[in-house]
Amino acid sequence: CNTYHLHLHPGEDTVQQAGGLHRYIGWEKPILTDSGGYQVFSLRGLRHISERGVEFRAHTDGSRHVLGPQEATEIQWKFGSDIIMCFDECPPSTASRREIETAVDRTLRWAKICKTTHDQLKQSANGPLLFGIVQGGLHFDLRKKCAEELRAIGFDGYALGGLAVGESEEEMLGILREVAPLLPEEYPRYLMGVGVLHQLRACVALGIDMFDCVLPMRIARHGTILLSDGSEIRITNAEFKQAHVPLDPDSPSDLSRTHLKSYLHHLFKVNERLAETIACKQNLGVTLKMMRDLRTKMDTP
Repeated sequence: CNTYHLHLHPGEDTVQQAGGLHRYIGWEKPILTDSGGYQVFSLRGLRHISERGVEFRAHTDGSRHVLGPQEATEIQWKFGSDIIMCFDECPPSTASRREIETAVDRTLRWAKICKTTHDQLKQSANGPLLFGIVQGGLHFDLRKKCAEELRAIGFDGYALGGLAVGESEEEMLGILREVAPLLPEEYPRYLMGVGVLHQLRACVALGIDMFDCVLPMRIARHGTILLSDGSEIRITNAEFKQAHVPLDPDSPSDLSRTHLKSYLHHLFKVNERLAETIACKQNLGVTLKMMRDLRTKMDTP
């Protein structure tokens, strides 16, 4: 779940009063919340960065807010998340080395504040797991410094941020090959923002355990469908108008096994919201099944 958006509306106090995110959204499985940092830093022209954190104007109504390492940690605790993230600075892909180095140093200082705040809150209640975030752009020495100092602070898991933000696939995988081994095997390794299927497979092979990405849903809403055989189709193309066959006979989604390609093509053409529901369920189902299959292979002697 996204801390920035939930903080703006309905607000962490409302979520807490409802009994936490699990009860508020009716989800009984684990919930991870980000710190809101990525969204806040993307608000160019609407935010001011200081050592305390980020002062910004909400994109919704222009209201002023301050979000820093202490606030982000406390807000995520109120959400009742299972995994929370440190507040970090994610520089853009166009940032200079000096700017990235400054961001790494600030990320490490903020990580210490997040850990201190987290430990204080744990004294009075059982709480979530706290993950640190490794920054450093495409500079291995900065990534190494960040990873080693986060390990010294000590977290429940370690994320790699600032990747899949415009660099090439080979550059991303190159950083993972070098940095993933620096993170302890006994803790989860989490790559943020990657969701392309073949990239997921490659990253798992490099030792990554967890991912998050909007890609399967985003492309679904625009008519790109992932299929069980690893291919993808653009269901809005004219060739599917008369394709009176199931969308994906081998799909984990019952909707895709029973609904025709021609029908889904029609739904998109008339802007029927059901089209997005079918497409999103299909893409998520294919992605999750692939991850289950990878886990099964790893568990097989």
